[in-house]
Amino acid sequence: MEFSLLFAALMGMLAMWAMLWWEAKRGNAADCARNLWDVALTAAVVGLFVGRLAAMIGDGVNPLTNPKDIIIIRGGVATGWASLAAMTTVAVMGGRERWIVADGLSAAALAGLAGWHSGCLARDACLGTASDLPWTLTQEGSAVTRHPVELYAAVLLAIGAFGLAAWKARGRPPLGAPAAAALAIAGGVRLVTEPMRLALSTGPVLWYWAALLVGTAALIILLWRKRISSAATAATPPAQPERRAGP
Repeated sequence: MEFSLLFAALMGMLAMWAMLWWEAKRGNAADCARNLWDVALTAAVVGLFVGRLAAMIGDGVNPLTNPKDIIIIRGGVATGWASLAAMTTVAVMGGRERWIVADGLSAAALAGLAGWHSGCLARDACLGTASDLPWTLTQEGSAVTRHPVELYAAVLLAIGAFGLAAWKARGRPPLGAPAAAALAIAGGVRLVTEPMRLALSTGPVLWYWAALLVGTAALIILLWRKRISSAATAATPPAQPERRAGP
């Protein structure tokens, strides 16, 4: 038994907090009344809890008779259910500002996922399929060099997080677009790295495709609507001041 999953969760939360702190200096969600860190922390805890329960049930482990296995484990977390639970928590806690909150948390969510994947260093679970590339690693007691696939995912997600943060700060994207982009990036990164994992499962891959397609479709629609709105505004002639009749 070990607590390495808690270390991975801690890495994810620290990365999420760091991104929120960094973005706050750049005016991230400055007009939002909600505390983004409170929402992020709650969503992460709920997501991990639900995802862990789903993974236990999927493995045939009864959470009621094995409650310690929720945190003292050698297994993992069901990605899809964890993500759904976290997004639902954000939507509920965000209230009428749910899209502002979701956009404000978009880069931090990707950073948190990057931290979560980097937690593989404590779990000894970074390696994937065999490879002869110069940067591959070997597991203790083995001569086979393998892709550090979890670290690939961590790096790609971190790049996506900073790129999204820069877009939010400079590009003034439409409401909901950063959240849609974060969903698409997360799904895309997992799809790119999944073939390099030791076990390719059809279940998680379907979740990743859903995230990529839904996020991309929503992003395209939102950007298209903004373009049409901007074009309509530019084509509207300015209002002429009223002329008063002479005495």
